[in-house]
Amino acid sequence: MTTSLSNERKPLEPHRTPSMSMPQDLPLEIQEEISHLYQDVPALKNNYNIIDKIGEGTFSSVYKAQDLKGKVTSKYASHFWKSPKYVALKKIYVTSSPQRIYNELNLLYILTGSSKVAPLCDAMRMRDQVIAILPYYPHDEFRTFYRDLPIKGIKMYIWELLQALNFVHSKGIIHRDVKPTNFLFNPELGRGVLVDFGLAEIQSDFSKNDYSKVFQNQYTGKDEIAAEFNAIKELRNNEQFCPCVLRSNNSVTSSSSSSGRSGSSSQHNPYGPMITIQNGKLVHVNNMNGMDLSKGYPKNEARRVKRANRAGTRGFRAPEVLMKCGSQTTKIDIWSVGVILLSFLARRFPMFQSLDDTDSLLELCAIFGWRTIKQCAAIHGLGFDVSGLTMMTENGYKDGLKEFVYELLNKECSVGTFPEYSVAFETFGYLTQDFAESRTAIEPRLPGGSRNDLTTLEENELKKYHEEIWTDHYWCFQVLEQCFEMDPLKRSSAEELLHSQFFSELNDNGDETDLEDTDDDFTNGASQDDVISSSQGDAVDDDVLLISDK
Repeated sequence: MTTSLSNERKPLEPHRTPSMSMPQDLPLEIQEEISHLYQDVPALKNNYNIIDKIGEGTFSSVYKAQDLKGKVTSKYASHFWKSPKYVALKKIYVTSSPQRIYNELNLLYILTGSSKVAPLCDAMRMRDQVIAILPYYPHDEFRTFYRDLPIKGIKMYIWELLQALNFVHSKGIIHRDVKPTNFLFNPELGRGVLVDFGLAEIQSDFSKNDYSKVFQNQYTGKDEIAAEFNAIKELRNNEQFCPCVLRSNNSVTSSSSSSGRSGSSSQHNPYGPMITIQNGKLVHVNNMNGMDLSKGYPKNEARRVKRANRAGTRGFRAPEVLMKCGSQTTKIDIWSVGVILLSFLARRFPMFQSLDDTDSLLELCAIFGWRTIKQCAAIHGLGFDVSGLTMMTENGYKDGLKEFVYELLNKECSVGTFPEYSVAFETFGYLTQDFAESRTAIEPRLPGGSRNDLTTLEENELKKYHEEIWTDHYWCFQVLEQCFEMDPLKRSSAEELLHSQFFSELNDNGDETDLEDTDDDFTNGASQDDVISSSQGDAVDDDVLLISDK
């Protein structure tokens, strides 16, 4: 008698099929998928009753289930926004690398303790099957409300997101994939939670490696210049080295007045590495030996390949990610917040639809101008040139992001795509008065001027409302500018943005991040040294397709 070691799934036994507890209106293929999941992980049926499939992504599928014993829903009560309470079972695909699975679960373990971040409530493993149990959050899809959310709602959305990121970044963790599908928001409750840490990683501490001597300028004696030169040369041979880490915060601060929104004006070697866009094609030239490549190519190739983690979702990547900076920080998440905020203000999603890094850089050039991107490239020791694209301007939009948003809204208003009651007209009206009319007014005007059909009290209330709308928009665009700062050292952190005047009313109300204690507080026992950082290279996690409740 032989024992089969085949991994093929056996036919389901009738008495083990839990279909009797599943809604009968589920598609047959989902019912079969749930049944196979019970078969692969038998311990599930004693603890959770799976009732639906709610999402599917590149690395996992997500199911909605009832907590039969109530252990999870009682222990993590603050994460269950309303009754009935459900949990989310995340089945991580076998094709995912063990390191990636361990990294995600370990980071969730460390991040337990904030009501703004989805905690790892439980985990099950059966051979190669891994199931993570998290709270289920009733939320609306971003596409259903991003065009209708008023400025106060936008403020709450960004506030909740920044609180989540502030907690994550305080642990030294980069999320790397901040986007609407990874931030579950309930407009009715005004609550949101950050999910999916499959691409997250621990931020490197560059002060503890070979860069420290250069940082602290510890080279002394007659050979100081030569020693420093050799040290930098050795660092540049590192595939993940980026010259941006050699700058101090003091030097960045001192140059901020001259660089403006376009980033640092740091000088770079004219014969250094280059990024060139020629006739719409991206060309990387990493010349590390100081050769003048404009007159030909060296006989023996000696150029270093620049490597960096580029994991994330297209359209949400920061410039330093596109330019393969090996010294990426939590500031890349702040850029992604800016992309979401820009989608809200312009009422357009997705905002950027690039297919590759070339298109992404060109999209940024179209808004900020190629000079700004060139200065940004210099920060990372790269050159940048655009040729053959006559429509690409040097300085982009004269009034920056405000003019860009105004142009997008103006086009939609011209063709009548917004309904008469759309809140987009509030943003459009603010921008029209703010800069389209040469900024002659210092306070908002009532629509149509003074209203004869209103009483004095009603007109005062209306004027007060429009003053609040005007003020919110003013500070909102300030936050937007801070998120889209090209230089990551000058880009505001989540904590700094939370203290922006835009969120003053929320700060005054005491809406701070809720920290929670569980019976066995993960945060006290976990160490960041236990985490294996993910280095997925060019891995890109596609959007999870969420199926909203009917």
